[in-house]
Amino acid sequence: MTYQHPKFLVAVDCVIFGYQDADLKLLLHHRDIEPAKGQWSLMGGFVSDGESVEDAAMRVLYQTTGLTNIYLEQVAAFSAVDRDPGARVISIALVALIRIDEHDRELVRKNGAHWRSVNEVPKLIFDHNEIVEKGLETLQKRASNELAGRELLPEHFTFGQLRSLYEAIFQRTFDPGNFRKKVLSLNVIERLDIKNTKESKKGAYYHRFKDQNESNDPERIFKIHLKG
Repeated sequence: MTYQHPKFLVAVDCVIFGYQDADLKLLLHHRDIEPAKGQWSLMGGFVSDGESVEDAAMRVLYQTTGLTNIYLEQVAAFSAVDRDPGARVISIALVALIRIDEHDRELVRKNGAHWRSVNEVPKLIFDHNEIVEKGLETLQKRASNELAGRELLPEHFTFGQLRSLYEAIFQRTFDPGNFRKKVLSLNVIERLDIKNTKESKKGAYYHRFKDQNESNDPERIFKIHLKG
């Protein structure tokens, strides 16, 4: 028995965030098919037979960046009847977090992709600007519930670099002392016996994330929305 029902296309659109030079960035490209060929777009594609939504997203990410071990989280489904003038397309949006220093730069270039600051996102095709907004909200929610940075920062980082990441994610400043106190209370990072002497004359100690099974309180909420 087969269902007698109109068939729709299912797509994935990946909100790919990276972090570099104290700036949260988004990977975009110029769309290479009609409609809206040549306009700015998120990286994405259609879900193929035999693929799950997650499989399709990971395929797109691998083909674009050359990376396989990528943090991925579903954002929402976008299903407005007229969202894509080419056909009835239901899109599943997903947030991906990658280390810019680890991705295949040449592969990104061949795909016509470019990193753009989240503060300078151009007009995108269809409802992609709305998808980006929802993706950023998803990242902010995650960064509020657990300490972000594993997927975006280098292996070794200073408190200043971690705070700069949070300021880029939330688009606001945080008091250095209060931020440090909140982070240390989570017991998810450890100090290393090496310093970054580029940030100050005295130097700042590098830290690293502990293995996830080393932290004592993985469910504790990092209430980053509090003043400080």
